[in-house]
Amino acid sequence: MTTSKRVVFFGNERLVSGLKHTDTPILRGLIERGYEIVAIVASHSDARSRTARTLEVAEVAKEHDIPLLLPAKPGDIETELRELHADVAILAAYGRIIPQRIIDVFTPTGIVNIHPSLLPRHRGSTPIETTILAGDTVAGVSIMQLSAGMDEGPVYAQQSIELTGHETKFDLYERLSTLGAELLFASLPDIISGHLQPIAQRTDDVSYTTPIVKSDGIIDPITDSATMIERHIRAYLGFPKSKLSYRDNDVIVTSAKVVDSPVDSELCIACNENSTLLVESLIAPNGKSMSGSAYLRGLR
Repeated sequence: MTTSKRVVFFGNERLVSGLKHTDTPILRGLIERGYEIVAIVASHSDARSRTARTLEVAEVAKEHDIPLLLPAKPGDIETELRELHADVAILAAYGRIIPQRIIDVFTPTGIVNIHPSLLPRHRGSTPIETTILAGDTVAGVSIMQLSAGMDEGPVYAQQSIELTGHETKFDLYERLSTLGAELLFASLPDIISGHLQPIAQRTDDVSYTTPIVKSDGIIDPITDSATMIERHIRAYLGFPKSKLSYRDNDVIVTSAKVVDSPVDSELCIACNENSTLLVESLIAPNGKSMSGSAYLRGLR
């Protein structure tokens, strides 16, 4: 498919915390399909990260000679956006609240947002992590029309997938990133033409996620069950990581499973609700990755 439609792209496509790299499938897919990306708008703070990590969308901008805008606030570039005369804007993990006056720049289509949850469930900035923490058996993506409210806009299309209950947040990111890109590409021509109109979200099953902070990574077997901690480990892999104090040593647990009873040769943790967690792998205090059983043998 080729099209001359002019598109402004908002975001960095890092749909989960701690993601080290993205192939920017949405942005690159739009370019491959003939959409004219007239500007890329990325988060100013992401571009000035403490690790000085280059934004992948910035690399795409340089590769294709696309203007890259890095405003401290999206409202700061209203004039520049209006002068682009874009037909539509696409947003994927921008990380900033977009004021209504910026959304109105792209009237009548507005800004089309790819949200990795089945709205209205898990609105907010951490839907993938929250899906795992909640123990959901189904996940999905929503293509929605952005509004000034937190992910409250009407929905163009949704698609769901079943979960195994073993996914880490990076596993789920890969699946939902691909699914979201495919659904956007299939829907976007009809969205731009007006043939596909969004439908207001349901008023039941509404839930909101919360931002992840470093202190969320602390595991507390006294207050949490083994089931909750196992989900925690999968949801917080990479950042903020799952930190456990064991025999006066702090370790980072990278994988674990719930077991019916302790296994003598394995590192098992007694948790709330009379449950037991078997630690399969961890990062020791010296920074070395190893199995839980190897760490236990070292202690013994």
